[in-house]
Amino acid sequence: STAIFVPFTTQELFQRGDEALYYGLNALSNNMIMVDRKKLKNPNALILGTPGSGKSFSAKREIANSFLVTDDDIIISDPESEYSPLVARFGGQVIRISPTSDQYINPMDINMNYSDDDNPIALKADFILSLCELIMGSRDGIEAEEKSVIDRCLPLVYQKYFADPKPENMPVLGDLYDCLRKQKEPQAQRIATALEIYVNGSLKVFNHRTNVELNNRIVCFDIKELGKQLKKIGMLIVQDQVWNRVSMNRGKKSTWYYMDEFHLLLKEEQTAAYSVEIWKRFRKWGGIPTGITQNIKDLLASREIENIFENSDFIYMLNQASGDRQILAKQLNISPTQLSYVTNSNEGEGLL
Repeated sequence: STAIFVPFTTQELFQRGDEALYYGLNALSNNMIMVDRKKLKNPNALILGTPGSGKSFSAKREIANSFLVTDDDIIISDPESEYSPLVARFGGQVIRISPTSDQYINPMDINMNYSDDDNPIALKADFILSLCELIMGSRDGIEAEEKSVIDRCLPLVYQKYFADPKPENMPVLGDLYDCLRKQKEPQAQRIATALEIYVNGSLKVFNHRTNVELNNRIVCFDIKELGKQLKKIGMLIVQDQVWNRVSMNRGKKSTWYYMDEFHLLLKEEQTAAYSVEIWKRFRKWGGIPTGITQNIKDLLASREIENIFENSDFIYMLNQASGDRQILAKQLNISPTQLSYVTNSNEGEGLL
């Protein structure tokens, strides 16, 4: 009978558990919002909002909270160099990748758990092909003969490492280049010539063995200073390093992965395809990806990329531009009253 006089209309967002994180206060009841993303159907998340609405701050708060509450690892792809102070404060590793940096990441890095099956090279080949495709910059991708030549070289390049897996046996891009130069086909020479600038030329930043602490609990890849030519390649290599870490942590702990300025990854065909793959497969491997971007339109650019939006169980909406509001209302079935919370709202206010 009490319910007749007191209409209980407020829906609380409160999940119990040791690993539930704080996401703010409920605007209607002022109660705390606590969520454990691992308990959702999938832990994939998007943080959406106009510039200055509080996207990066929301991500930083979640990073700090998950670092203190869980034992998980955290990786950040940072194109604007804004996460370094937080990561440094937590004793993490900030990796500044630039043509003049003395911190190196090896795109050829591999570990024994890299793939589901017994052949980690098969999955690595997929990444190397994407990398060569980006480097060669051909509109139609690389041809079948070129793929076969690369596929033939990879087992030879990794032979020494798999026979004796110690860090000094890990191949570098130069080893792939040398192997291609030894092949008779003109296609092999074409790929090798395209690789030359990244091996011996002015862009050889990726032709070194990794010399940074990639096993730190919190790692930030700062790619702000990579020029236009290297940025796409840098982002693809960071995604591969994340895959490396997730495969090593599988079954032991979760790996949180934050992609700021997510639209940059969705612009390029290769990095977009890799991102879609992350959204589809990460959950089984204990990965928790979060994309941070301004416009929902970027996520609807193609049918393939739309999968990212549809496979995100956690959507954190701050102030939205008018065009994006209409799309979100339609896609997520949001009522006009709820929509008012993302219309000209203050920093850090919105819908979850």
